[in-house]
Amino acid sequence: MPDSIQARIIQAAHRLDQGRLVAFPTETVYGLGADAENPQAVARIYAAKRRPADHPVIVHLAPDTDPAYWAAAVPPQAQQLMAMFWPGPLTLILPRAQRIPDAVSGGQASIGLRCPAHPVAQTLLHVFASLKPHGCGGVAAPSANQFGQVSPTRADHVRQEFPDLDEQALMILEGGESQVGIESTILDLSRLDQGVGPVLLRPGQITILQLAEVLGDLPALPDAAAPRVSGSLKAHYAPRTPVVLVDAAALATWAAAGSGSGLADPAGLALSGRQAVVVLGDPPGPAPQGVEWVVVRAEPAHYARRLYALLRELDAGGYARIVLQRPPDEPAWQGVNDRISRAAAAFSPGKLQ
Repeated sequence: MPDSIQARIIQAAHRLDQGRLVAFPTETVYGLGADAENPQAVARIYAAKRRPADHPVIVHLAPDTDPAYWAAAVPPQAQQLMAMFWPGPLTLILPRAQRIPDAVSGGQASIGLRCPAHPVAQTLLHVFASLKPHGCGGVAAPSANQFGQVSPTRADHVRQEFPDLDEQALMILEGGESQVGIESTILDLSRLDQGVGPVLLRPGQITILQLAEVLGDLPALPDAAAPRVSGSLKAHYAPRTPVVLVDAAALATWAAAGSGSGLADPAGLALSGRQAVVVLGDPPGPAPQGVEWVVVRAEPAHYARRLYALLRELDAGGYARIVLQRPPDEPAWQGVNDRISRAAAAFSPGKLQ
């Protein structure tokens, strides 16, 4: 790592130790970070993002940080998953240690922990932890965007989200484009002592089948008593342009008709407006009038890596709406399907007829 980048990371770590905000890259998305043990610093995250106070954030740890400092219990299942997937895009929900302020957990008795794989994030977390007397410092970091909006996968996305914050208010570390592109998988292990097994609270690049290989069984789906976690609201990850999901068959029928008149109007917008239609693989035929096909390779990791940047580009394109072809209902696509379903849920339902 060049000396100039190393020096800037050290500066960022000291800013975190002073209770200030730092945006930094991870392999999933860019995070908006603050000292997780400083409630006033964590409050600055919530204020900058306009985030509800009861919506928890994830604590990011360096690879050599002991998670037992943060969690009241680190069960064998957690240790096995950490050994397999850390560093990487997996967040584990564990019982929160009493020493840890509840500002990071939205007042809950649980805490979300993750060890990111990005080298800039790892260096930042390592230097920051070294500044703490106990050597186990962690950085609370939700995605570095306004609450509910599309997550950033590049540093310039962060600047777009917080144009009123200068370098003194928000230091932004550069780290290139996030390679995973969607937020981490979240698995709840906080209720094992209550007889509740592992629960998948948010899908991501690490699939439910990969988790099952380690756990020996499929995690359950969220229940009513599950802890609140980041990105669990029905409407989330949404651009300002209305998003509609349709299946491949409907797109093909629509293209064959050669007209956009069959598109239901989910947001009270004129049907004559330009529409961007994101398709997997080859377009189903000539584009109807006013429609622009946007082709994305039908491969889940590639789609996830492109998704948020693509939504931002289309959002700035002056389209009346963004139509997304619904990906296959398969485990490998679960994370992508979760994100685009929440993006579409921010708007009234629409469909192609």
